[in-house]
Amino acid sequence: MSASQSPHRIVFANEKGGTGKSTTAVHVAIALAYQGARVAAIDLDPRQRTLHRYLENRSDTERRREIGLPNARFAVFQGESVEALNALTAEMGEGVDFLIFDTPGRDDPFARHVATEADTLVTPLNDSFVDFDLIGQVDAETFKVRKLSFYAELIWEARKKRAMATLKEKRREMDWVVVRNRTQHTEARNMKRLDQALTELSKRVGFRIASGLSERVIYRELFPSGLTLLDKGHLGELGTSHLVARQELRALIAALALPMPGAREPELALAGAP
Repeated sequence: MSASQSPHRIVFANEKGGTGKSTTAVHVAIALAYQGARVAAIDLDPRQRTLHRYLENRSDTERRREIGLPNARFAVFQGESVEALNALTAEMGEGVDFLIFDTPGRDDPFARHVATEADTLVTPLNDSFVDFDLIGQVDAETFKVRKLSFYAELIWEARKKRAMATLKEKRREMDWVVVRNRTQHTEARNMKRLDQALTELSKRVGFRIASGLSERVIYRELFPSGLTLLDKGHLGELGTSHLVARQELRALIAALALPMPGAREPELALAGAP
């Protein structure tokens, strides 16, 4: 399968848990499906399998309510080798536009493998220097970036190799997007320091910065049904916080700038009214 025919790989990766990775992955997957894209998803965490459970709950809701919802094909990787992962990737990627990977919140060889093969790598971070330490270390006094983390160096090397392969094999370049979740809880002075550190590091290693999803009870409430903020007709009456969260999601989808297929009509215009 050529690069032009292969699915666009979106990898949600962060070696730290609790950053909203799975929640963001699910909502991006369903947003793409609502726009008419064919989407498949692979959960690389066979113990937690949050992404898989969410989409499984969504399928159960469709059957229980006898409704049709935009959805994604989904599977959990339970193999023990990169070859087995590549085989599942080929199987799940057949005939789809986007292939989404949700990775464990820990150092994992399979997560590293898919991260280096990503077309779009999404790294969600909470706005704290605890999370920032995943990609870079700062000076304790000046808060200027001292050095890259192991993870950032890994992605930097992968992007350099991809750039060379892009010229030789016509492969896509890797777009690395650091998504800042839960920004509303960050104290103003600390947020300014994080802004400066992220901006400095982004210039050094070439990632883009996007605003993500705030921490809202709605995301936890939706998990049992598998519904998302985009399923307007099935959520009942929505409060202001729900509408604000939906706008955050729309802004994130726009910021990711994913290559949408043009042959099919979208089921939902994300830029439309709430």
